[in-house]
Amino acid sequence: MPLKVAIQMDPIGPINIDADSTFRIAEEAQTRGHELFYYTPDMLAYQEGRVTARGWPLTVRRVKGDHFSIGEMQEIDLADWDVVWLRQDPPFDMGYITTTHILERVHPETLVVNDPFWVRNYPEKLLVLDFPDLTPPTTIARDLETLKAFKHKHGDIILKPLYGNGGAGVFRLDPNDRNLNSLHELFTGINREPLIAQKFLPDVSAGDKRVILVDGEPVGAINRVPAKGETRSNMHVGGRPEKVALTDRDREICARIGPLLREKGQIFVGIDVIGCWLTEINVTSPTGIQELERFDGINIAEKIWQAIEARVA
Repeated sequence: MPLKVAIQMDPIGPINIDADSTFRIAEEAQTRGHELFYYTPDMLAYQEGRVTARGWPLTVRRVKGDHFSIGEMQEIDLADWDVVWLRQDPPFDMGYITTTHILERVHPETLVVNDPFWVRNYPEKLLVLDFPDLTPPTTIARDLETLKAFKHKHGDIILKPLYGNGGAGVFRLDPNDRNLNSLHELFTGINREPLIAQKFLPDVSAGDKRVILVDGEPVGAINRVPAKGETRSNMHVGGRPEKVALTDRDREICARIGPLLREKGQIFVGIDVIGCWLTEINVTSPTGIQELERFDGINIAEKIWQAIEARVA
């Protein structure tokens, strides 16, 4: 049965249609006969008991430079739609959090993917704290002395903003590094959020694996290899995607976290695994499905829509 699908995302014009997961999800929805509507997060509103969005009917096509068409701007009531995609990129700030509160007003009668309550309560670097035996040694703190003690204990660490994304603000502090104080001053001067520190994992030189889960089940993985001289493997900062197979350890990790993700309505999730360790569980706006489809021929977008259609039914 055709569904009415609204997509809350960042502006569609500048996206890379060969890499953007939201574009691939929209493309597959259109192939399946679903009606598409597109709006940006600033166009979401709560109006006297109604959750509305101002945006445009959307058609997508895989033509670079001409990848979408929109109809006349209109205001819709999201309660009249079958599915809403929560797909804008972080930062996970109060603007992002507010959209989850508003979308909660229509979910689950209108299925919001991923479930906004648990997106808000399970941000990328915090959900992993539920699985300490699967993760490298980790500390979350704003207090400088706590961070110093962690670095003294582990020597070689990664320091990054708790709510950052895309590899921005990620620093490796090796045993000889003397910049912790300065970085602490920099970060605490920008915002009031804590920092997250993790023990550095040398296995990252071989790649940071992105494992895709659909409705709690692993469906494949890509490896992201850092550029020469770079610690970060994010593709936003030059990481190179490579074909890779799921290992027994990957499946063990997924078996542990998958039931929780399924229970909490996290239909499309990407986890990060370095060596044998789980480092992040990405629920806000995971990526990687186009790369996986090119490497392994797995149509992840189809699997995502099958899961959604089953839930709506």
